Amino acid sequence: MKLSIIIPVYNEEKTIGELLQKVNNQKLPKGLIKEIIVVDDGSSDLTQNILKGYKNKMIKVFRHKENLGKGAAIRTGLEKVSGEICIIQDADLEYDPQDYQRLLDPILKDQTQVVYGTRLINYPLKFWGQEKTVLPLHLIANRFLTLLTNILYGSNLSDMETGYKLFRKKVLENIVVNSRKFDFEAEITAKILRQGIKIVEVPIKCKPRTYNEGKKISWKDGVSAIWTLFRYRLID
Repeated sequence: MKLSIIIPVYNEEKTIGELLQKVNNQKLPKGLIKEIIVVDDGSSDLTQNILKGYKNKMIKVFRHKENLGKGAAIRTGLEKVSGEICIIQDADLEYDPQDYQRLLDPILKDQTQVVYGTRLINYPLKFWGQEKTVLPLHLIANRFLTLLTNILYGSNLSDMETGYKLFRKKVLENIVVNSRKFDFEAEITAKILRQGIKIVEVPIKCKPRTYNEGKKISWKDGVSAIWTLFRYRLID
């Protein structure tokens, strides 16, 4: 069985090399092999040059001529996968590939077809002190979007916006993804839940970064996520 790892990347020259090494070196459960698919979403820094040094049979690299957005990059990646299981891996170092084992476990045990890695079950909200929350408004927004998802779709998620989403490929074959930007997270979640598919959450490690460190998502993406959740519940 094959695990296809889709890595959308845009201007991540500081992290992409280390991230690819971690993904490439990460051991999988017995019987699983990995396929690494990188989609460079029109990077204008040194990302493209760095990727040239990693392109081989194990790591397949595709490139958009211009920046289209995370959702568009994931869509390109989904068109290229050949594995029975797919996972989305951000190109920064916020998410740790060492969590693959625990994310894969519910699927390999046939407990579900979709697994989300949750960051927020025991994630504290602190506005001051040495352990203050990185980007606290983002945490509040993530919790609000997750609550809205649960209200609209009757789910019980703790972290809808997580970047670690793992699927059996056959689930995705019945879903048409339209999103081009960060609204991918809301759209794919809405469409999975509308099909009555159970999403199992697994706690993961996360090292959130700041805007100075390269974080790209903004309040506009939050507004877009709200619209997307309502759209696929009430309209489409």
